[in-house]
Amino acid sequence: MKAALYARYSSDNQREASIEDQLRLCRHYADKQGWTIVDSYTDRAISGASLLRPGIQELIHDALRGKFVVVLAEAMDRLSRDQEDIAGLFKRMAFANVRIVTLSEGDVTHLHVGLKGTMNALFLKDLADKTRRGLRGRVEEGKSGGGLCFGYDVIKQFAANGEPIRGDRTINEAEATIVRRIFADYLAGKSSRTIAWELNQEGVPGPQRAEWGPSTIHGNPKRGVGILNNELYVGRLVWNRLRYLKDPDTGKRVSRLNPESEWIVQDVPELRIVDQELWDKVKGRQRTLICEPTASGENALNDRRRPKHLFAGLVKCGCCGGGYTIISKDLLGCATARNKGTCGNRLNIRRDALEASVLSGLRTHLMEPELFKEFCDEFTREVNRLRSERGADLEGRKRELERVDRELDKAIQAILDGVPGAKLKDRIGALETRKAELIDLLANAEEPPPLLHPNMAEIFRRRISALHESLEGEDGKAEAAELFRTLVDQVTLVPDADKLAIVIRGDLAAMLRFAADKKNPALGEGGVLGRLLSQESLVAGTG
Repeated sequence: MKAALYARYSSDNQREASIEDQLRLCRHYADKQGWTIVDSYTDRAISGASLLRPGIQELIHDALRGKFVVVLAEAMDRLSRDQEDIAGLFKRMAFANVRIVTLSEGDVTHLHVGLKGTMNALFLKDLADKTRRGLRGRVEEGKSGGGLCFGYDVIKQFAANGEPIRGDRTINEAEATIVRRIFADYLAGKSSRTIAWELNQEGVPGPQRAEWGPSTIHGNPKRGVGILNNELYVGRLVWNRLRYLKDPDTGKRVSRLNPESEWIVQDVPELRIVDQELWDKVKGRQRTLICEPTASGENALNDRRRPKHLFAGLVKCGCCGGGYTIISKDLLGCATARNKGTCGNRLNIRRDALEASVLSGLRTHLMEPELFKEFCDEFTREVNRLRSERGADLEGRKRELERVDRELDKAIQAILDGVPGAKLKDRIGALETRKAELIDLLANAEEPPPLLHPNMAEIFRRRISALHESLEGEDGKAEAAELFRTLVDQVTLVPDADKLAIVIRGDLAAMLRFAADKKNPALGEGGVLGRLLSQESLVAGTG
């Protein structure tokens, strides 16, 4: 029995040794069972509320490859605390014919998944409710409800019994001076972009010692975020303005605005940094710049919204990694250089010239016949290796199925020859069960990866040319543009003397799928080729 171990602890406040303790207990259990441990997987200081963890993802990947037949963990909540995730993990392991065993629950079954998954989800909700209750009590005493904003320092002090006293803050005079300067500059007519640019040029560190950006300053007035909207600067502590939810697809937290009736507001005059008159004038200027919806409900900015261009969001600066954005009607420039002033790349490029160059690169550089032939040769060798490994397993199962059929025939013939059926009942039952397992394994076995057509590079080039023609006309233009975007991962603009060199990174699996002109699962993200290419990209002009 080949076994894999998994261990996890949740936060930086927990002990690093927790991982080793979990693994030690699991190793002891595996030794008692006579299992062979082939690998161990860990996630350190990561919440169990999501499966987007490197350790658990690697475990799932190896399980689907057949590296082990049992996963051993201390308890189910180490694997996941989310009901949907633990059910999905259980389903994936069952598909891979891998058992899940924990020291607490033993062999994990559908019953465990249902009951324990619900209990773990309730535990997380109860923990969140208790945490919020404690924070609310602290805020109602005029103390911090968590987090530290620019302009303040945490006061570290202890009670007589040695327990830390939490939530006290004091004004950081150096940062408070920067806050007052931002308010004064904004009132004087400077834009948030200009203020951020000047602060970065002077080397003034921003919140969390990061660079200043326009959004750091102007933020969102309705949500109370941004330097210009932080009411703590006028001695007013507002808590519970926002609530945070975890996106089930990305695992990232997203904020939602709570009704104003749920806000907790406390006056803390000792923390005031900005005088009321300056605050009111700044709020007045903000209101003059806001475009309110019209009587029909339409936002006045909608008519001025720029159209989404062919490679919008994919163009990056080769110096700082920031995005290239539209800085005039047809000109693209580095957003970091323009908004923050911390990137030295001042070269701009016309949008139409960039799109023409990228389309030309897709036709002439990506999928070059000589380079693609070399890739085909390497790919074929890898496919043959995988086929030989998988073929050995398939042949073994086929031979075993033939042997089981022969054994069943012999047992039935023995009954016909007069042997009492009661003596052969258990034997026949075991053979029938094994036969059903083998038929299921053979039916669900992965097909060998497809071999690539040697002329696929030329087919790709012809289809790109046809797609380019579709962009010229209105019919099918939107569909063609969306398909182009799936082929390109990133367009990087690298300064080269007084010009910009263009580097195109393409999704090779998507290009092969496009050239094949069909939705072939084996070429997709979950297919064999998709897994072989999951970490690869093709770069125009570099091979």
